[in-house]
Amino acid sequence: MKAIVAVDRNWGIGLKGKLLVQIPADQRFFRETTTGHVVVMGRKTLESFPHGSPLKDRVNIVLTTGKTRIPDGVETAGSIDELKRILERYEGEEIYCIGGAKVYKELLPMCDECLVTKIDESYEADAYFPDLDEDPEWELVKDGSEEDEQTYFDVIYYFLKYRRKQK
Repeated sequence: MKAIVAVDRNWGIGLKGKLLVQIPADQRFFRETTTGHVVVMGRKTLESFPHGSPLKDRVNIVLTTGKTRIPDGVETAGSIDELKRILERYEGEEIYCIGGAKVYKELLPMCDECLVTKIDESYEADAYFPDLDEDPEWELVKDGSEEDEQTYFDVIYYFLKYRRKQK
């Protein structure tokens, strides 16, 4: 499994259920990367999408312990063990963890790669992704060197790739 996330300098990912900033190139990267694949998310992430609808052209799986109504076409898992059983059906396929913060934290041990859009700004945030730069199990394999610098108006950001270190 891979995680895909946009973070600020402090690894913040959201505030009050919303993304910290919306960068069209990052949204396009997310769409192009995950389309045709399996995405795993929490209930709040699903509800943050327009009309609370699942993402088109993807297998949508929601990890939730709640009894909230989930839209048709979305699979649900009530636990990590149940999620693992569901994901067995998709062996050999690309699977992406897409948030939110609680789901990232729970599923990061199952991930071997993280695609991180690192935004060179600090925003007010109440949801965070684990800091992979401080985690000895992870290494940066594609860094945001000067030639990889992207800009959206005055916001600078980089597309980074982290990989779990081999033991």
